[in-house]
Amino acid sequence: MLLRERGDGKIQGRHREGLAIVYVRQSSRQQVLDHGESTRLQYGLFERAVALGWPASRVMVIDEDLGRSAARAAEGPGFARLVTEITMGHVGLVLGLEMSRLARAGQDWHQLVELCTLAGALLADADGVYDPNRYNDRLLLGLKGTMTEVELHLIKQRMASGRLAKAGRGELALPLPAGYVRTSSGEVALDPDEQVQSVIRLVFHLFEQLGTVHAVLRFLVEHQVQIGMRERSGPGKGELVWRPPHQQGLINLLRNPAYAGIYAYGRSRTDSARRLPGREHSGRVRRLDADQWLVRIEGALPAYIGIEQYERNLARMAANRAHAAAVGAPREGPALLGGLVVCGRCGQRMQVGYESNRQGLIGRYSCQRRHHTYGEPRCQQMAGRFLDDHVGAQVLSALAPAALELSLTAAQQVEARRAEVERIWQQRLERADYSCERARRQYQLAEPENRLVVRQLEREWETALAERAHLTEEYERYRRRRPARLSAAELAAIRALAEDIPALWAAPTTTTADRKKLLRAVIDCVQVTADGASECVHATVIWAGGARTEAALVRPVARVDQLSYFPQLAERIKTLAGQSLTTAQMVNRLAADGLRPPHQGERFHPGEIQHLIRRLGIRPGQDADRRTDQGRLGRDQWWLATLAREIGMPTATVFTWLKRGWITGRRDTRPPYRWIITADRAEVERLRALRQLPAGHHNRRHWLDATLPTESSDDEGASS
Repeated sequence: MLLRERGDGKIQGRHREGLAIVYVRQSSRQQVLDHGESTRLQYGLFERAVALGWPASRVMVIDEDLGRSAARAAEGPGFARLVTEITMGHVGLVLGLEMSRLARAGQDWHQLVELCTLAGALLADADGVYDPNRYNDRLLLGLKGTMTEVELHLIKQRMASGRLAKAGRGELALPLPAGYVRTSSGEVALDPDEQVQSVIRLVFHLFEQLGTVHAVLRFLVEHQVQIGMRERSGPGKGELVWRPPHQQGLINLLRNPAYAGIYAYGRSRTDSARRLPGREHSGRVRRLDADQWLVRIEGALPAYIGIEQYERNLARMAANRAHAAAVGAPREGPALLGGLVVCGRCGQRMQVGYESNRQGLIGRYSCQRRHHTYGEPRCQQMAGRFLDDHVGAQVLSALAPAALELSLTAAQQVEARRAEVERIWQQRLERADYSCERARRQYQLAEPENRLVVRQLEREWETALAERAHLTEEYERYRRRRPARLSAAELAAIRALAEDIPALWAAPTTTTADRKKLLRAVIDCVQVTADGASECVHATVIWAGGARTEAALVRPVARVDQLSYFPQLAERIKTLAGQSLTTAQMVNRLAADGLRPPHQGERFHPGEIQHLIRRLGIRPGQDADRRTDQGRLGRDQWWLATLAREIGMPTATVFTWLKRGWITGRRDTRPPYRWIITADRAEVERLRALRQLPAGHHNRRHWLDATLPTESSDDEGASS
């Protein structure tokens, strides 16, 4: 009767015209099972609503949030339904056993109070009836909401402190990864299934050899190796299931410190600011560094690998990431030193770019990090072939003394890997035999008269036999492709290739990724510094272990004037031209002097020498050409390059005009088969004027001439 005594002055007729809603909630399913009295008290508010004057037909019970946490009431369907009814003006009274049953979060509680204020609804709990439109009641409701929010905070704090204290002792039961089980006493042990342990050890062994997660995944898929895991929930909790490997699962396996015997708690942190609507535990999860973990206890768990190997795996996975600070995983591009080349000027890793030509993709190393980040000029760039060849030769030379050891190690690794896979196949066959034998015993122990059971057991036995036969066929096919031990021919091939490492390096079966892996095994980085835009490059190979090898290299450049010996080259050409030598003779003399072209070929092309002669002004003007080539040029005839200099335009543009038919010319019948242009003084002046027109004028004029009618056509049309 306490509710009636305190509510008589606040409950009006307009309130009884609306619904009386009883909101029922408990925080978890376990509370619903263990605290039945609280549930009965909340449902008992139905009679109290009737006692306050509401007909039973006008009392609504909302209990959809039974077994749901009230940390965020707005995410519960029951609370959302309550808010909807209040917003629509259908509610006169909201009843709850206590204010904490309605909402624990301050935002949800004040929203509910504000909505009740606007809709004119009342709130009631075991202490009385409250009208949020009255100041004293609104103040009391605000205090009750604050107390429930503080209560939730204290509960969370106590629970978090308890978890942290238990984790600090290594006693907090955390979810176990594949390969571990929890005994009846609560201790963690290795999975008793030998095949599960063999697969886990194989994954770590493969990553140690192959170096990338995707390579491990390809090996497991190719050899039909699955990973055994224990069900964590459901009716089959604790049972062993075999699932195909996937990339993220292998990444999580390699990152998990439990495999190194480390008990770890608090390895990640959830950013609640990025929580998704409708998902209480969503948000961006950020992994923490090992020094930021809340708890780290080494040696607390049985280990598959050592801590040193675990840290090496993390370092290699970090280096495989594709970002500026990491070397990155080996890829299929032809540039062998991708991720290893470091700019000698700024210390940043140089990026790899590719250009396509007739020979395929051409790699190029460029330092553009500070250009992209700060807008500074590019440090340097260079072709990749000359640097790849130099470093490759250095590596092959360093590996030559270890040829015999390499052959033995390679053979041992191949046989060890095949032995591990063979052992897993034998364990799979043993498991299949056990399943068949178990099904046979169950069938034979059943009573023959009970045909309902016998028929089902017979089908299970037949299924087990069929699976065993299919697995045997798969194993035989695998054995034919990859025998358990290497044959004599395979061992001889490995020895021959290891003894001739350059042949192994250049073999068609050796992929670019294989060469890159070999380079990364013995080289930390290669520092390069170009001497301005010239062909001179200083390269320093830093080997694994800290040794350094320095060399002065020559790279190809784009233009002849970028060569450091260009002044010497120009003087030599002038000297040879003064000796009345032919172009071919000059090419031979320059090759004998060791003067190479910009692309660092063996010798200059005759056309390049002719271009340099004209560029250096050794044979300037039309008159000189006429004196040199008597009988080749007639009146008003020009060499194409000479006419281009006369007009003051590029030779390529004059050649384009010739192809378009804008000028008249023919090709000389004698070497070097140059073009002869016919142009008198008036024609030269016309071409010079044409040269002064803006870019694109010729194409626009051609389009206008083809689309607009001419005056003659208009006249003809008018006369007709």
